[in-house]
Amino acid sequence: MTQVLEFKLPDLGEGLTEAEIVRWLVDVGDVVAVDQPVVEVETAKAMVEVPCPYGGVVTARFGEEGTELPVGAPLLTVAVGEAAEPPAEGETGGSGNVLVGYGTGAPPARRRRVRPAPDTSGPDGGASGSAPGVDQRPVLVPAAVAERAARPADGPVPVISPLVRRLAREHGVDLRQLSGSGPDGLILRADVEDAFTAGTAPSRAAKTPVTPAATAASGASAPAPANTPAAAGTRIPLKGVRGAVADKLSRSRREIPDATCWVDADATELMRARAAMNAAAGPKVSLLALLARICTAALARHPELNSTVDTEAREIVRLDQVHLGFAAQTERGLVVPVVRDAHERDAESLTAEFARLTEAARAGTLTPGELTGGTFTLNNYGVFGVDGSTPIINHPEAAMLGVGRIVPKPWVHEGELAVRQVVQLSLTFDHRVCDGGTAGGFLRYVADCVEQPAVLLRTL
Repeated sequence: MTQVLEFKLPDLGEGLTEAEIVRWLVDVGDVVAVDQPVVEVETAKAMVEVPCPYGGVVTARFGEEGTELPVGAPLLTVAVGEAAEPPAEGETGGSGNVLVGYGTGAPPARRRRVRPAPDTSGPDGGASGSAPGVDQRPVLVPAAVAERAARPADGPVPVISPLVRRLAREHGVDLRQLSGSGPDGLILRADVEDAFTAGTAPSRAAKTPVTPAATAASGASAPAPANTPAAAGTRIPLKGVRGAVADKLSRSRREIPDATCWVDADATELMRARAAMNAAAGPKVSLLALLARICTAALARHPELNSTVDTEAREIVRLDQVHLGFAAQTERGLVVPVVRDAHERDAESLTAEFARLTEAARAGTLTPGELTGGTFTLNNYGVFGVDGSTPIINHPEAAMLGVGRIVPKPWVHEGELAVRQVVQLSLTFDHRVCDGGTAGGFLRYVADCVEQPAVLLRTL
């Protein structure tokens, strides 16, 4: 007996609610094994290969490459049973697993193509009733798909993602007035964004909530909005990593009352200390690792800056561990990998972990767990050839240390004018967790350690 099973985009963890299809790894008609990766998706955190928990013949794919789907939307359907080519031994059932690394351990079967049955649904030979973006052949029609297609118009709003619902609520968009562009009419984030950017959503300043009844009652008398021509230029969708960065930075600016202080420091002795370390036997030590070691020592003296604010409880939560994030620029955009328990690592261990995470960031293989949970961020923007910046705090953290380029500059050293290696340090902090005195004390300690690395010996 043949059974058609529908595989939906699984919950990828870490609060992720949607993903973009980057590359299909199978075609309609291919035979897939249990836990074989079938699609590569990009979330707001990383690139992920998604394995299918069923073995059989792929009968339909939902969404073209570049399409953004919410968690729970259908990805593909698989025919399991007599109509499908028999899978290898031990691959007849679904594993229930959805993430790479949680498979059964059996080697994936070689992909084989099953010739689709001839289509007699129309004179042009095309599949009748196929939705745009769905690669479907007349092998079998899943009952779940047919059920969604017959869904009454007055049924529940077709929204799966809580992020979409929240975005609509924040901008006053009535979801029942929208037509979803996703599979089977699902409303995606882009649909809501199009609604409020086009001016179809009511003002957020309105005190009266918008309801379908109120819309219908006022629709006849409301003046039609003037047709404003779209601005000329290239439009770049805010999605994937770029969209996640935009959302997080915007939230930081909305919620955190931040302030920035900065100081110039003579880094000559720090550079000499690093050169001496690397001249000795053993692994090389990076400058970023030394700055990270200074940060963890400073946070031990000023724990207020290693905290977060619980707005609902109106409490400041001081955190016991230092999970140090660092900004890394990649081809996919800015990401912030996190070094776990940085306060327990020495300079060599920090160097190795920075190198590992940076390589994974550039390859796009960072896991969601390696991109979340940071408590303090170190941003070395000096690599871009700039001296200073006012960093935006990585919400929900309370502070970020920025480091500019280290360049030769005139400097008064031991009472005489000399050319020294000078760096500008900046600290952006959440003014709710501490006042300027604490922030200044933290930054001054960091500068003292940069100028006189021996100061760190007190905390080693």
